[in-house]
Amino acid sequence: MVNIRMLYKTNFTVSLTDIEDSHSDILREGKTSINEPTGDFFYDPWRIKKEYQGTVWEKILSTLKFPIGEARIIVLKSGTCYLRHADIDDRYHLNISGDDNYLIDLENKAMHQLKRDGYWYKMHAGILHTAINVGEHDRIQLVVRDLLNRNTVSNPVRVKITGAGHNLRFVFDGAYSTWLNIANKKGIIGNFKHDGASATFDVNSDHLEELTVLTPEGFVMEIL
Repeated sequence: MVNIRMLYKTNFTVSLTDIEDSHSDILREGKTSINEPTGDFFYDPWRIKKEYQGTVWEKILSTLKFPIGEARIIVLKSGTCYLRHADIDDRYHLNISGDDNYLIDLENKAMHQLKRDGYWYKMHAGILHTAINVGEHDRIQLVVRDLLNRNTVSNPVRVKITGAGHNLRFVFDGAYSTWLNIANKKGIIGNFKHDGASATFDVNSDHLEELTVLTPEGFVMEIL
């Protein structure tokens, strides 16, 4: 993963007027989904929720000219950060507000400041990262999941990974999420699902040994 840039400016833009107009609709705590699934969580396009139809949020989302996954308004309070993590699915970030806030690439030890410039930024979320707000004001982002590829996996084997113990997500991300993100892009996994305690997916049989090596203490990988 070294030397792969985590954040890229795209050509997709939102008017600063629309960003300013969105402020009155923002819940000032946590994470708020503004769309809903039409089928599979990771693979099928999401549609705007009824209560957001015809609002500035629908207008903002329409600037991404392709099918999208879950879109969330995420508020990070002043003086806070997230635990280290990675994601199987990449993300698109739009900065709504905030002053000194950063996405931090922990693998390459690089900080990326996000400003309210109207641009969508594509994030390689398979890189271990965190977000931090060291500014005076709330960091408010609209974060959109990129849909996973519907890969047809050659020589597929169905596997299930189950964990036990404290902070499963933290351990799972450190062991698997970076690998899964790249494997999705390479076409060697497919049909990914998770239920909070376990993840199941198809994997090319040539790569089973890689998964075995990754498996940390407290986790079990089964062939189904």
